[in-house]
Amino acid sequence: MSVQAEKLKLIEWLVGLQDKSILERLKWLKEDANSATDWWDEISQTEKDSIERGLKDSQAGNTIPHDQVKARYAKYL
Repeated sequence: MSVQAEKLKLIEWLVGLQDKSILERLKWLKEDANSATDWWDEISQTEKDSIERGLKDSQAGNTIPHDQVKARYAKYL
């Protein structure tokens, strides 16, 4: 189905919608999409540095396999 056809289906559904809570959620979604704020711009420099260190570790192969982490922390879950 084309994008235009999907939009028309959504418009038809929206016109008949009576649930105010869904309308409020849709309004929030629209406003959030229009804000176009990148989460990277919202975090602190410390958080950015930590992410960068983690990426460098990963690229250098300094990682622990998922199954080892699960085994190590299984007693806490």
